[in-house]
Amino acid sequence: RRLDEAIAQLEGIPLPFSDLERAILPARVRDFDPRLLDERGAMGRLVWVGCGALGERDGRIALYRRERAGLLIGAPARPDDLGPIHRAMLEHLERRGASFFAELLHATAPAGERETLDALWDLAWAGRVTNDTFAPLRALAHRAEKRRPGKASGTAFVAGRWSLVAQLAAPGIDATRRAHAQALVLLDRWGVVARDALAHESVAGGFSAVYPVLRAMEESGKIRRGLFVDGLGSAQFAFAGAVDQLRAARERRDAPEAILLAAADPANAYGAMLPWPTPRQPNAGQPRRSAGARVVLVDGELALYLDRSARQLLSFEAAGEGESLAIAAGALRGVLADRRRRALRIERIDGAPALESPLRHAFEAAGFRADYKGLALDRFGAEAASSRETQR
Repeated sequence: RRLDEAIAQLEGIPLPFSDLERAILPARVRDFDPRLLDERGAMGRLVWVGCGALGERDGRIALYRRERAGLLIGAPARPDDLGPIHRAMLEHLERRGASFFAELLHATAPAGERETLDALWDLAWAGRVTNDTFAPLRALAHRAEKRRPGKASGTAFVAGRWSLVAQLAAPGIDATRRAHAQALVLLDRWGVVARDALAHESVAGGFSAVYPVLRAMEESGKIRRGLFVDGLGSAQFAFAGAVDQLRAARERRDAPEAILLAAADPANAYGAMLPWPTPRQPNAGQPRRSAGARVVLVDGELALYLDRSARQLLSFEAAGEGESLAIAAGALRGVLADRRRRALRIERIDGAPALESPLRHAFEAAGFRADYKGLALDRFGAEAASSRETQR
């Protein structure tokens, strides 16, 4: 049930698939298992739509509950610059419906397996076709650096049935109904909806498309309009419950609370609704909402930023000093919750070698140890540090 709630809150927003499985959903669902996504896809309860490739191994996708997909997904326009393999594939899917890769390969003959597979992924990342399983997306992360010419890289890349995204769009739904459905999703996801909230959304027409619906909901008393968050402009809309939660968040806890998130997670407002704060060492680099990057928030404020290589770290004033900083550093142990990562080694902090950083002692207090390259943490050290904190 918790996974279904998380999917509903993330519905329709383009997210790196690698972050979605390794960080975004695990942050919301205890003991998350990627097979749960496959089960929902196989049962026809969940669909994904590609929103652009991120190199050869990853890409952004948007999740949709199948019963809501017709309201939220519009029919994609057919581009004029499609190649013959792409056209043959789309024509086959229009004529025959959901198909296995072997059928698509037959439809694109005499094209080879590699050419057909590459064309299929072109269409998938363009949001034209999708699959009823997540196995092909997952297989991309394990793609070998060098592929044999003319040979596909295993059956996982082509597992499941491929179908047209256009067939998910419900015909006869007017723009107002779509905008109303989209507005409800945005309110549930962001709490406070403003123009800046749509910077990383894939809403056709942007804020202007949903603004009339939000205004009508405010006039009917269903939501509130006000200046809830500084810096977001005057057009801010929220449910009354979200406003109450914002007010309650002003109360400080006795001990700081640190949370590890993917930088691209919607729960991280920095770089989306809010600007990135200035790092302690401004010349050490700037954070980005890159796939693979992580942030640590302390009581909701940005404290640490770990880049996608997991080797370079930036700190911010919210990290504090002493115990507060050690708590923020301790949150990085969550990076090792991804079983595919055996260890974490930070080589540079705020642009300087990690072993020379004045923050070194706080990281060592959080379980990191010095080695020849920087400050390292393995799974055993992370578990031992967590155990010591629990005993306190």
